[in-house]
Amino acid sequence: MDSAFVTGGTGFLGAALVRVLLAKGLKVKALARKGSDRRNLEGLKNVELVAGDLHDKTALRDGTTGCRYAFHCAADYRLWVADADPMYRANVDGTENVIKAAARSGVERIVHCSSVAAIEPPHDKTPAGETHEYAGVDDVVSDYKKSKYLGDLLARKLAKEGLPVVIVNPAAPIGPRDVKPTPTGRIVTDFMNGRMPSYIDTGMNVVHVDDCAEGHWLAAAKGRVGERYILGGDNVTLKQVLDMLAEATGLPAPRFKTPFAVAYAYGAVDTAVAYLRGTEPRAPLDAIRMARHYMWFSSAKAEKELGYTHRPASAALKDAADWFKANGYTS
Repeated sequence: MDSAFVTGGTGFLGAALVRVLLAKGLKVKALARKGSDRRNLEGLKNVELVAGDLHDKTALRDGTTGCRYAFHCAADYRLWVADADPMYRANVDGTENVIKAAARSGVERIVHCSSVAAIEPPHDKTPAGETHEYAGVDDVVSDYKKSKYLGDLLARKLAKEGLPVVIVNPAAPIGPRDVKPTPTGRIVTDFMNGRMPSYIDTGMNVVHVDDCAEGHWLAAAKGRVGERYILGGDNVTLKQVLDMLAEATGLPAPRFKTPFAVAYAYGAVDTAVAYLRGTEPRAPLDAIRMARHYMWFSSAKAEKELGYTHRPASAALKDAADWFKANGYTS
């Protein structure tokens, strides 16, 4: 029986991937930090937890040894941080550590989970593809997106040096088992808890987390070394997301649109106060700045080369809403 090593396996996307790999008949070794929330893997058979983190080279060696595949899904996914250094260490240095450890262990295929954050978004509403490149890191908004961009560049560089790396760029995963929840999942919980009285004019690409996880496996099985594959779903406006959530939950959708200038001013004040108080802002300024662009992307390459498919955004949002309700995330 083939084995696969997964970083981030206790997290939202990683746990969905673990389930995909088990369904394919693989044994899984999942890297787990000390004290991490492991609820997402409870009850699963053929899963071995490897204690350690992205900077623990002994754990990475032990985890990748004997594995045919390695999937690097662990990341620091926060839209605001008071100190960005740990984020860069996780998303850039950690990427290098995992890929090199897997290569030294003779892993046949290494799938690096990047993000559409590493791809320049469209300047209009035309979905962007894998060839859309930032001119440089200074053009990237937010430390999160900068760190994912640099990690993406590093993974491609290592592939050019001969390491068997394939890169996938997930859009905005939505679905069950988002225990934190992620910033994307927080849109759902905020809506369900009445904390979204209005919306701004922006767009996102919504993909069911299980479809995104399946795309990781397809990248390992069929992906070309050094290539990037966007794993997305439907391109929708934020208003459409809220309308779909209203239909899924029976709750009313917000009717009022906040002008971008007003949202920007609120984000600036909220973020400044958060720095002073040492708390997390409700509306991080970087998130507002990112919302200026429609984050719409095309998965045509993954569909053509990998056989990737996705279900409608409405299904992803309903599954997420049902899971959050069943697990006590709503008031």
